[in-house]
Amino acid sequence: MTISLFDIFKIGIGPSSSHTVGPMKAAARFVSSVTETGNGGEVRRVAIELFGSLALTGLGHGTDTALILGLAGAAPETVDPDDVARIVALVRATGTLPLGGGASVSFSAETDIVMRGNELLPRHVNGMRFSAFGADGSCQQTAIYYSIGGGFIVGEDEVDEEESAVPPVQFPYPFKSSADLLAMGEKAEKSVAEIALANERALRSEDEIFEGLRRIWRVMSDGIRRGMSAEGQLPGPLGVPRRAGTIHKTLRDRVRHDRSGPLEVLDWVNLFAIAVNEENAAGGRVVTAPTNGAAGIIPAVGSYFERFCEGADEAGIFTFLLTAGAIGG
Repeated sequence: MTISLFDIFKIGIGPSSSHTVGPMKAAARFVSSVTETGNGGEVRRVAIELFGSLALTGLGHGTDTALILGLAGAAPETVDPDDVARIVALVRATGTLPLGGGASVSFSAETDIVMRGNELLPRHVNGMRFSAFGADGSCQQTAIYYSIGGGFIVGEDEVDEEESAVPPVQFPYPFKSSADLLAMGEKAEKSVAEIALANERALRSEDEIFEGLRRIWRVMSDGIRRGMSAEGQLPGPLGVPRRAGTIHKTLRDRVRHDRSGPLEVLDWVNLFAIAVNEENAAGGRVVTAPTNGAAGIIPAVGSYFERFCEGADEAGIFTFLLTAGAIGG
């Protein structure tokens, strides 16, 4: 285990952990650094340069929206997806942005977000350079961040720090491979979930762990429900129709008319995954598992357990999430 379960399962918004969640966190981190260095009161404008992959696919993945939200003080885990369009529209209409949710600075999404798709920063394909300018136009502060996958970001000086995301604690059961994990479990006579729980206790109380797992599962379940009830098209120029709602109606009709087949349960599992994936594509709230692109699998399997396995309960869901988190970590 190299990172916490709650680093594997991160609550955020779609459609991409690397191109949406990561840039939003980077923008918020830049604002915090500006404040910490005492430059916040001097800033009159901010600008961002996106390099490589971020620039080439940024608009399709909502990177511009994510940057606006992060600069305005929003966080991936708490921003209301229903408020996103309103916040971004206000910034675009006024040409100003409440930096960190506070004083407004000049900001034009059209000119202050610069796409440099043919250029790469030296450490990673998903590079961002943030700059803050004073009233006289001089650059007060600049910083480079990289979105390295799964919603993780690192600063320019952190890229070469091995396992920079590892918490500064000693886990009772440290492992770096599945072989290590299985050997430790056999020696300690503990399941994978018990190993994961013991390691998480090194970071937070058991009550905090279970409350965190409860919230993660609630967000996952909500994503399924929203996805199955939504209609219309997914965002983007291709006009891709949502499918989960139609599939849900078809499966309910089969059950109602007793036309379910022996593999019916697999259709439901697929539906659950599609529902979450469509919510992610629409910019809704999902949980990285470990990325936004893979966000539908864990909720789908967990919902199968909840709905089709006799004796399923919350404790079983927790065991499932702990086990999955250990394997993913």
